[in-house]
Amino acid sequence: MKLFRQMFAVTAMNLRSLPQRAATSLVIVIGIAGVVAVMTSVLAMSTGMVKTMNSTGRDDRVIVMRNGSTAENSSAISRDSLRLVMDAPGVKRDAEGKPILSAEGLRLMTLYKKADDTQVNVILRGAGPQLLKLRPEIRITAGRMFNPAVTEIIVGKSAAAQYKGLQLGDKVATRRTTWTVVGTFETGGDSHESELLTDADTLMSAEQRGNYQSILVMLESPQAFQRFKDAVTSNPALAMDVARERDYFQEASKGISKVISFLAYVVGGIMAVGAVFGALNTMYSAVSERLREIATLRALGFGATAMVVSVLIEALLLAGIGGVIGALLAWLFFNGHTVSTGGQGMGQLVFDLSVSPQLMVFGIVWAAVIGLIGGLFPAIRAARLPVATALRAI
Repeated sequence: MKLFRQMFAVTAMNLRSLPQRAATSLVIVIGIAGVVAVMTSVLAMSTGMVKTMNSTGRDDRVIVMRNGSTAENSSAISRDSLRLVMDAPGVKRDAEGKPILSAEGLRLMTLYKKADDTQVNVILRGAGPQLLKLRPEIRITAGRMFNPAVTEIIVGKSAAAQYKGLQLGDKVATRRTTWTVVGTFETGGDSHESELLTDADTLMSAEQRGNYQSILVMLESPQAFQRFKDAVTSNPALAMDVARERDYFQEASKGISKVISFLAYVVGGIMAVGAVFGALNTMYSAVSERLREIATLRALGFGATAMVVSVLIEALLLAGIGGVIGALLAWLFFNGHTVSTGGQGMGQLVFDLSVSPQLMVFGIVWAAVIGLIGGLFPAIRAARLPVATALRAI
């Protein structure tokens, strides 16, 4: 109990003296707040992108691509292969007995951001006639659905908000075709809101292509996945891979998410080193300024442990305040902010930055680690300082 009373007394004395050391204490608070704000905001990009990609897809839909393809743009599927996939067991059929699936093709369209006129590549996805039955989450919010055999497109809500020339009636020119925007759609915030949609056969004709790039299939139920997959992958006439749609998009987000996270940790780590040195300098100065107190307390019988704990608590408190401020700044200025970056290995993905509670807690813990390291050596110095030396320094 004596030790705890000593720690409490010394810590309370240190904290009461903080107003007299406000300028030096702010060095720790501001430095660590900057570290946490930057790291949290960069990680919010990865979190937001993963959140958007994870919301894409359903467990009862599967995507079929050429064997070995890691993305739709590197796949090719012939019309003969399409017919074989249509007849595979487990495919859901509509009231007329038609399989609910969509043979799809992709091309990149060059557009420009509204914010800074930056040139970007946006996905134009060609879809089959069963599109709305296959993707019931698509809801036309303005205009109308595109017509087949006509160069018309509908635009995802996120794409329309980010890029120029995608309002109703606008013309979007590609190398061979001019497309007319006839509608805007939303899908509940998934990655397809970053895309443009048109009729698949019209797109293939315009691009003079003979193969589709993927087939999206509605299953009779999520449990039919293995039956369908076994039938497709074991068919010698088909060299296809099958994945649940949700799994495919989750996998597609991992690569760029890792890159963003790596950059966040590198930048945050470099800034953290600077913050540690700032904390070290500040806490060493604080110990030097309190030599009289330390000498008096040691002469009165206060132990070294109480000195160590008091300095560490002060450093952790200042770091914690900086961490909270940094996390709040990241949340206030970046949470929900819409950005776009290369996604799915090719086109732009529009998503909102997400400063989640878990991310804010991580930032505060990171701040505490910086404070602990920054306060450790000054705390040891305070504990090891001989009473006679401290008294001579007064």
